[in-house]
Amino acid sequence: MLSRIQYISHGETVEEQKQNILNALEAGCKMIQLRFKNGSKEAVLDVARQARVWCTYGNAKLIINDSIEIAKEVDADGVHLGLTDSSVVEARKILGSAKIIGGTANTLEDVLQRIREKCDYVGLGPLRFTSTKEKLSPLLGFEGYQRVAKELEMAGLSIPIYAIGGIVRNDVELLKKTGVYGIAVSGMISNSADKTTLISEIEQTLSYA
Repeated sequence: MLSRIQYISHGETVEEQKQNILNALEAGCKMIQLRFKNGSKEAVLDVARQARVWCTYGNAKLIINDSIEIAKEVDADGVHLGLTDSSVVEARKILGSAKIIGGTANTLEDVLQRIREKCDYVGLGPLRFTSTKEKLSPLLGFEGYQRVAKELEMAGLSIPIYAIGGIVRNDVELLKKTGVYGIAVSGMISNSADKTTLISEIEQTLSYA
């Protein structure tokens, strides 16, 4: 079962990335997506190798953003692919059927595409503006998530949807009501003074029936 919270790593340096990942894991986060857009391949690999050790020790899933190659090299639990990244078919071929493959989506059409591609989950957003993501897509808002959930229900389709993009603590209850499975966040956890309590409270909010 996928965790309800996915921590998207943040940091401009290898050291910042590692520290933020370690902080999230120590606070109880069970799913880490390593996202280091400005890092060289060597830098991302450095972080990935360390994160693999920590995630194994902490019984957490490690997902690598974009790079199927690095995901395979460190034996990560999966990969997250953007809409313009490598294909899901290619990822399955290289990583095998047991690995988790997530995909970015910005619209209902994207979600339907990801379902056809047999992704394991979708990161749908952005909810609102976020400074941690460059080249931001049009904002969905809460109504956007509700529309997508309704359309999928009417079509008899389902896929775990993670809301993403500028999410703050007070959004979690509302997002749950829109039908999303979980949230993918970076700054909310990285900048929290009490990460353990925050993660515990969010898990409880998202996990109720």
